[in-house]
Amino acid sequence: MVHRPKLTVATEYGNAASFWVEYPSGLIDLTRTTHLPKGHLQNGDVVQDQAAHDAPTPPLHPDTQLDIPVDGDRVIRIPKKHSAIVIVDMQNFFLHPDLREHPTGLACVIPLMNLVPALRAHGTKILWVNWGLTEHELTTIPPSLVRGYMKSGRGGFGAQLPGDFGRLLMRGEYNSELYGPLQSLYEEGRREGTDVWIHKNRMSGLWGPQTALDLYLQEQGITTLFFAGVNADQCVLGTLVDAYFRGYDCIVVEDCVATTSPAGALENVLYNAGGAYGFVTDSERIIDAAT
Repeated sequence: MVHRPKLTVATEYGNAASFWVEYPSGLIDLTRTTHLPKGHLQNGDVVQDQAAHDAPTPPLHPDTQLDIPVDGDRVIRIPKKHSAIVIVDMQNFFLHPDLREHPTGLACVIPLMNLVPALRAHGTKILWVNWGLTEHELTTIPPSLVRGYMKSGRGGFGAQLPGDFGRLLMRGEYNSELYGPLQSLYEEGRREGTDVWIHKNRMSGLWGPQTALDLYLQEQGITTLFFAGVNADQCVLGTLVDAYFRGYDCIVVEDCVATTSPAGALENVLYNAGGAYGFVTDSERIIDAAT
């Protein structure tokens, strides 16, 4: 990612209702709780209309907030109960060795198994956002997407897969379940009320004016999103970019995303995630902050 030198003055970004504050220490407060004190513009800078030089860094409130180191020598402060992790498409269709080779995707399983309980313990929601089509949705998917999931003009959404995997990415089929221990991890969280399964019918879980994911986030007052899953440059990126456009705080968990695309694809996602869309961290830094 592009290196950003630390600020020399505290700076507020956004508007009265939705704002971040970045401090010379490297802290970026995403909690939307503490405005900078009113003051004069800094040399005509219109990013903010707040005082800068002597603004104190607000103390961490550990009952409701977490400070998490991110790439670029920064620390983000998040609101625990207004945050969620969006785990995209960690399903059998994309990961099961009997259907494809995805070693880097499989390598995300253990970090997620460690990360999810740590976030649950702080009241952060766990959202499993997955393909799960209905018969009606098969009639509404655009041709470009249909073609992309067909091989040599055959198969595609709803087609029968080998063995017991069922119909491709249809709701309730084995290939649409989470891979291996992740299914049990979700079931555990569902029983505890911490985990939610959200179906999607496009590359992005936030593509339309009123998707199930966006409605849930609004109803729960969630503003900050961690992103994990496969494939990083397809469904994860689609959901991430749409979240960014809607004004959510976006944090990619680097060791929990992967892709089957050629070299450079993942690097581009991480570069833009940290340089434009938001921030990049990893599961170990989040777990360390949470314990």
